[in-house]
Amino acid sequence: MIYVYQFILSFFASAGFCVLFNAPRAAIIRCGLTGAVGWMVFYILREGGADLVLASYIGALVLSAAALLNSRSQKMPVILYITCGIIPLVPGGMAYDSMRQIVLQEYMTALEYGFEAALISLAIATGIISTEMADQVLQTIRKKLKKEV
Repeated sequence: MIYVYQFILSFFASAGFCVLFNAPRAAIIRCGLTGAVGWMVFYILREGGADLVLASYIGALVLSAAALLNSRSQKMPVILYITCGIIPLVPGGMAYDSMRQIVLQEYMTALEYGFEAALISLAIATGIISTEMADQVLQTIRKKLKKEV
């Protein structure tokens, strides 16, 4: 039952940001689903014992692939789906904890939180870029094969 709650909450988080960003109405449901799919991959991997950074990377990979599919099927920019869908994966709480520890003058703890937030952010960015690069390679191969035939 916890998976259903996780899916619903991540859906509404992503769809809510879609509304906040004033995205087209036709994209709201798919933005929510994109974010929910990415979060569920992340959540299932974390529940299975995967590292936080690895789970973030794979979640971002899947999320980006879903965003590419949605953008093509609805003929809308992919950045719309990625921006709204990535919200559940962003380590905002960890960045907040890092800043809080700085205010409390607990610098070593702040450094730990900050470094982990930076690693997660890097993993998310790398996941998005990896999917985009793989898509570009596939598009290039597809175009070259079309020319030969």
